[in-house]
Amino acid sequence: MKARVIHIITKLELGGAQQNTLYTVEHLDRSRFSVALWSGDGGILNSDAERIADIEFVIVPELVREIKPDRDFMAYHQLYTMLKDEVKRSGAPVVVHTHSSKAGVIGRLAAWRAGVPAIVHTFHGFGFNDFQAWPVRRAYIMAERVAGRVTGQFIAVSRANLDTAVGLGIARRDRIRVIRSGIKIAEFERRAFDARAKKMELGLDPERPLALMVACFKPQKSPVDFVRAAALALRAAPDAQFAAAGDGELRPEMERAVAEAGLAERFKLLGWRRDVAELMWSADALVLTSLWEGLPRVYPQAMAAGLPIVGTRVDGAAEAVADGESGWLLKPHDVPGIAARIAELLKNPERARAMGDAGRRKLDEFDIDLMVRRQEDLYEEMAGKMEW
Repeated sequence: MKARVIHIITKLELGGAQQNTLYTVEHLDRSRFSVALWSGDGGILNSDAERIADIEFVIVPELVREIKPDRDFMAYHQLYTMLKDEVKRSGAPVVVHTHSSKAGVIGRLAAWRAGVPAIVHTFHGFGFNDFQAWPVRRAYIMAERVAGRVTGQFIAVSRANLDTAVGLGIARRDRIRVIRSGIKIAEFERRAFDARAKKMELGLDPERPLALMVACFKPQKSPVDFVRAAALALRAAPDAQFAAAGDGELRPEMERAVAEAGLAERFKLLGWRRDVAELMWSADALVLTSLWEGLPRVYPQAMAAGLPIVGTRVDGAAEAVADGESGWLLKPHDVPGIAARIAELLKNPERARAMGDAGRRKLDEFDIDLMVRRQEDLYEEMAGKMEW
């Protein structure tokens, strides 16, 4: 008897959690699982979901990222109605697996009310962080605690997230396991490639070293810190150039920062990209200025590509990047420190290559197919405990 597995996510934007959810629903064993994916609308990856064979892809328009009580209640009611129908008509175990903070809270509460017997949630990070006002942070934590009480099993992408969830009373330790956010390692491993031609295609100077950021332009990633660090790094490494692949709500602020720093000829905003591996093969260092994370998927991607990393010491970052060995981790908003490390790498290509080589040796646990197999094991374990 095939278990029915329904993944629910807030929005299919071009991010690690969304891409890994798509990979999971596409590669779950169809001999064991019937698969559905439900998402809010407006995601750049919606078309990717529509192309996956043998899944039911449903848009739930009421499910939006912003906190909107009326829309949120409508989303809750809609998910409850849909899940109640699933439970009623299903002749097999039903597993609901939620992702992201909004879909995680609303989806789990709706699933519990609908009588779904197995509820899973993945922490790809948290909706709360140390940079929020205390009442806001407290409200998010309380919402996670309430949803946690109706959750059968949790997945954390980092041990740091596991410890946070347990420490704040969001999840019991015996109900949470670490399953890394995986990547297709072979796709990112460096190979023979015309980096000069790629740089020219992007409007970059083929002779200058390149520091690259790949991220959504949203407050969590603090992308303007990268622009500020680039301006400082140029003082020590005057041949350097910079590029940011991504887009989002902070793009206008990024554009202003680039213009105000006089970086128009040295800093390229590349927009959303599907050629991330090629961008990394063309770069000399990967930079990420996040304020909080689960464990960013871009880190193992860069490690596979042989890139040294300059990032921030947040949450699970240290579980991928060995500070001083495969890269450097600094405090969030430490723009001068980030700039100094970028400049050091771009001026010392041998040191950069050695650090990139060190990162390649820590990749096995980030295999994306291992991620899927471990989720399959969890679903079967939960389904096996149900009475039908």
